[in-house]
Amino acid sequence: MMEDRDTEKMALAVCRISRCPLLNLSNYVSFSNTIRDSAAIAQTILKRKETAQVRHFVSQFNIIDTTRSCISLSGKRFAQFSTQIETPVCHPDSNLPSASLHLKQENAVLPIIQTEALPEDLEGAPPLSPLEEITENEAAQIEIDIPIPPESFSLRDYVDRSETLQKLVLLGVDLSKIERRPNVANFLLRLDFEKDVSKVLFFLKDVGLEDNQLGQFLTKNPFILSEDLDNLQKRVAYLRIKKFSKEAISRIVARAPYLLNFSVERLDNRLGFFQKELGLSAEKTRDLITRFPRMVTGSLEPIRENLKVFEIELGFRKNEIQHIALRVPRILTNHKNRLTETFDYVHNEMGIPHHMIAKFPQVFNTKHLRLKERHQFLTFLGRATYDPLQPNYVSLDRLASLPDNLFCEEVAKATVEELETFLKTL
Repeated sequence: MMEDRDTEKMALAVCRISRCPLLNLSNYVSFSNTIRDSAAIAQTILKRKETAQVRHFVSQFNIIDTTRSCISLSGKRFAQFSTQIETPVCHPDSNLPSASLHLKQENAVLPIIQTEALPEDLEGAPPLSPLEEITENEAAQIEIDIPIPPESFSLRDYVDRSETLQKLVLLGVDLSKIERRPNVANFLLRLDFEKDVSKVLFFLKDVGLEDNQLGQFLTKNPFILSEDLDNLQKRVAYLRIKKFSKEAISRIVARAPYLLNFSVERLDNRLGFFQKELGLSAEKTRDLITRFPRMVTGSLEPIRENLKVFEIELGFRKNEIQHIALRVPRILTNHKNRLTETFDYVHNEMGIPHHMIAKFPQVFNTKHLRLKERHQFLTFLGRATYDPLQPNYVSLDRLASLPDNLFCEEVAKATVEELETFLKTL
């Protein structure tokens, strides 16, 4: 009866020792006490005069190697040591066991299984079902990553996933305008902001663009992001060699964004064209380009054609054409039909000579109907005098540029209501 009771104690001690590594070691004091109690019970039983049956029971458990480890996990520190119980050795001439129990330190570390409950406690848990109902709070905490669409007609679908697009929007870039242009959207999506975009922004700042101009500039010319930085610097250096001031370069780049996409050779050819065709000096060429830089980046064919129209069809002399171009450079890019229509009315109907038209070239940028209405109103009032030597002289500049209220008050000496009443009779 005593042997059965001791056997049960021994089995309990062995089970305690073997089960400890499976526990969640959140309380290392309880763990050490368990090992110490189990080892003490085992040692007491082995020192007693037990039967061979008990010795045989103990010898079958070759697991008496228990380790307590120093593990730093989630801010908790454990002291490391191990307890080893050697297997008892029987004396050949005696039924008494001559077992020895030794305690020594080892470096072995037991694996710690992070479980909230023992395995036997989890066996009874029902499996989770994808159809299981959840609360509204749980549903609100679910985060679903929306996949990036492989194709889209708008950059809006990619802004949330692209750091480059997000920063371009913050700069003021209008993506809705950019995405309408072929291949530009795909080009922007492949860019890295820090690697490809930031260096160009710093360059534009050095040229003289303000922060509030960067977004508009990139909206008009996103292709500058594909240009090599060394080439951009060479083009600015070329303008400085041509004695453009820093302020002039800043103005040119801001008003003609595509100018920096032109190679040095192409820029040189464009400047040479205007200097040669108009017979300008280097200083006057710089003034012309600074005032209307888009002439450099646009097509040269309309300009070349208009120069011939002024000279051959309209009959202006070279110096008059030069004066017109320097006063109002935009005229050189107008449609030739507009030029001929305006000239025909001003010269043939109003009787104004070439030199007077060349002196006030703004008339070519005025709508033909506005010129006609105001001239007829002045004729009705008897004030259509365009000769500077005559009294009540009316200059073409004031005729073309003044708003209705000032034109009526200062030129026609009438009211706006009288002008409107007259226009109804036409």
